[in-house]
Amino acid sequence: MSKTSRLAKALSKTSIIVVASLVVVAVVAVVVYNFMSAPQVTPTTTPTTTPTTTPTQSQVLISGAGATFLAPQMLEWARSFTEIKGIRVEYQSVGSGAGRDMFFNKVVHFAGSDPPLSKELYSRYRGEVMQIPVVVGSVAIIYNLPNLPEGTTLCLSGEVIALIYKGEIRYWNDERILAINPGLKDVLPSEEIVAVHRSDSSGTTSVFTTYLNKAAPDTWTNDLVGLTVDWPVDRVGRGVGGKGNEGVTQVVKTTPYSIGYVELSYAITQRLPTAAIKNLEGVCVKPTEETIKSALINAVGELPQSPLDDWSDALYRMMNTRGSNSYPIVSFSYIFVYKKYADAQLVQALKEFIRWILTDGQKRMVPGYLPLPSEVASIGLKAVELLEVG
Repeated sequence: MSKTSRLAKALSKTSIIVVASLVVVAVVAVVVYNFMSAPQVTPTTTPTTTPTTTPTQSQVLISGAGATFLAPQMLEWARSFTEIKGIRVEYQSVGSGAGRDMFFNKVVHFAGSDPPLSKELYSRYRGEVMQIPVVVGSVAIIYNLPNLPEGTTLCLSGEVIALIYKGEIRYWNDERILAINPGLKDVLPSEEIVAVHRSDSSGTTSVFTTYLNKAAPDTWTNDLVGLTVDWPVDRVGRGVGGKGNEGVTQVVKTTPYSIGYVELSYAITQRLPTAAIKNLEGVCVKPTEETIKSALINAVGELPQSPLDDWSDALYRMMNTRGSNSYPIVSFSYIFVYKKYADAQLVQALKEFIRWILTDGQKRMVPGYLPLPSEVASIGLKAVELLEVG
């Protein structure tokens, strides 16, 4: 039956039904016309990777970038926090220097960094940026000596390591290395040492060079301390660069007679031997949970008491501390966050994340890292109260 026939049949029944039908038809027609004639808008997703984003609750994403020193632990925290809280956290392991640049250019919400801000940067961003210690780590000296008997412990001093990276100690059986390792006189080879270092802007380099400067200031001078260094050993042709802790680890692993410096976690996971380092008391100690904790004991009392304070001297204070069982190359790793963000949902998410990593997150440590002393974690928790919308 056609539409016209059906309408005629309906009209023959009653005028009331006629009126009602016409009203319904008119309304439907208007709705259809408006829908068909309205411009069609393609749905978009608001970007959530920059601090200026205003995401919906389901789209909240906390983005960070920075230290490879911190990366194994931060990636584990990001995975666990996302799973538990439903708030996504992403972290790019690009090195402390690159991560800082991304943070200050507001490409990411937070930066991971091994050294705190220098006095100059602290003055520039005073009151705007908070520095939060999140984990305890250490720099291990790794090496590749193919003929060294398994279980043998190689001991090095700050002075000897500095001379290796200056290019002045050339061979593994140099008398200055043998003086510390008399039992290895017939084992250490007459092979040139390949000194592996970071090729990128690196917080691990800053930690390592700060230690050399404190342990051997006459040999490793102030101009050789920082995120990037003009390595003297490169000028004599025995230096090799690797990008990130991952890169240094790989170069040492594949280069016989090489030496390098990495965050302890990388040495553990790649099963590379680590040197014992002669500490301030003259004792050779390897990086272990016990020796790292011992080093912290003498440093904690000298730290700032607020994430808004100047932390620039904290790294130097933690190097080569007293104690016969103290490992001398110990550092916090930090995250930097702004005190104010425009997005209220992001602020709430960051508060949850910071609170979580300084409490529950401290119970989820990757091998090679240690949780913060409670006194230091409480300093970081003050950032949760200070963080605000603005």
